Amino acid sequence: MLRSVQTSDTTSALTAPDEWLFNQVQRGHTEAFDAIVNRYRDRLFNCIIRLVRQTECAEDLVQETFLRVYRSRNEYQATTHFSTWIYTIALNLARSELRKRKRRRFFSINTDPDDDQGERPELSDPAGGPDDQLHHSELGRSIQRAIGQLPIKYRTVIVLRDIEELSYEQISEVLQCPTGTIKSRVNRARLKLQEKLRYWQDDRGFPLSRA
Repeated sequence: MLRSVQTSDTTSALTAPDEWLFNQVQRGHTEAFDAIVNRYRDRLFNCIIRLVRQTECAEDLVQETFLRVYRSRNEYQATTHFSTWIYTIALNLARSELRKRKRRRFFSINTDPDDDQGERPELSDPAGGPDDQLHHSELGRSIQRAIGQLPIKYRTVIVLRDIEELSYEQISEVLQCPTGTIKSRVNRARLKLQEKLRYWQDDRGFPLSRA
């Protein structure tokens, strides 16, 4: 229980704003950090695994993200959305991992250059819900494969926008790109996905086509 970490109006730490909660972390409340971990662990895992596509690697990167968040807790300023800050750390780690893989493939004469993804697990949402149901459908699996085939710059924005549901402005801050560039990449990524999935007919419409 997090009885010792509450806002002045008795709002539970489980529902407190990120920025307030992390301020409690900066004040030394370990329960507040536990709440941050519980709030973001699954979200970060679902984001990272779609980029690195290896379960064990994604788990390690999530753990490293939280370690860096805690070690840098006194550097965080509430002028930046906490979600933007933590996603920036996580994505920087994921992209660093992908760069390392690229270098390993370049120097390895035994690695098939077309096989750069390693383990390709079923992507499920530990929390369950609509996303979990999507992954277990034939269409959902095809969408996940199609996302995995996108170039990393398109894969990243489609995950952040259409799966993690970050705003264009937040993605712009995370990736340090102009908002217009982010919107353009999202649109191009959606078009590429639609091309890969054009044979699918779904009365509910293409699930990644929202504005």
